[in-house]
Amino acid sequence: VCPVLYPSELTLMLYFSLPPSGLNAGAFYALSTLLNRMVILHYPGEEVNAGRIGLTIVIAGMLGAVISGIWLDRSKTYKETTLVVYIMTLVGMVVYTLTLNLGHLWVVFITAGTMGFFMTGYLPLGFEFAVELTYPESEGMSSGLLNVSAQVFGIIFTISQGQIIDNYGTMPGNIFLCVFLTLGAALTAFIRADLRRQKANKETPENKLQEEEEEGSNISKVPTAISENHV
Repeated sequence: VCPVLYPSELTLMLYFSLPPSGLNAGAFYALSTLLNRMVILHYPGEEVNAGRIGLTIVIAGMLGAVISGIWLDRSKTYKETTLVVYIMTLVGMVVYTLTLNLGHLWVVFITAGTMGFFMTGYLPLGFEFAVELTYPESEGMSSGLLNVSAQVFGIIFTISQGQIIDNYGTMPGNIFLCVFLTLGAALTAFIRADLRRQKANKETPENKLQEEEEEGSNISKVPTAISENHV
């Protein structure tokens, strides 16, 4: 049976799992809130297309969340998948930052959609990874704390990036988010992939019985194969 987490150990697990998810979700909230302002600064009169870019981010993010969820369910590679998606989120954010002021709106559609695909696709991964790390604690507690972390970082990032954009421009504001996404990716890399829920599921009586039946069937096939060879 998977051991129960003591308060200090649970605190340590949450210390590493909360900030990366909060930083990613907070960056997404800030970008969503300030997207219209950033686009209008570089493309005056394109209010309609600014809304379409936001829609592109949402649709691409929905697709990313579905694909990442399916992949995670089949592969069970929680840390590896989470880290790769986080790094791709950072790459997408950097590319979006560098292409926003090029003067080509279609490029912004592509880069913003790519960024949204990975940034929103990370959200279900963060929830699942946190549940794995804190098992057998309540999933509601982990999800609730992750939501609180996301909201707190979202408020901080939205206010801070808004002030930076007003005083220095969009690129410094986006670089501000890139720095924190880099920090989140680094923290994700240092998380120990202790998949407690997966271990507990493997130790359930049903799974053990299934493994014993499979082993028994494999053993029973050996004499048959030997006798066929003799014949």
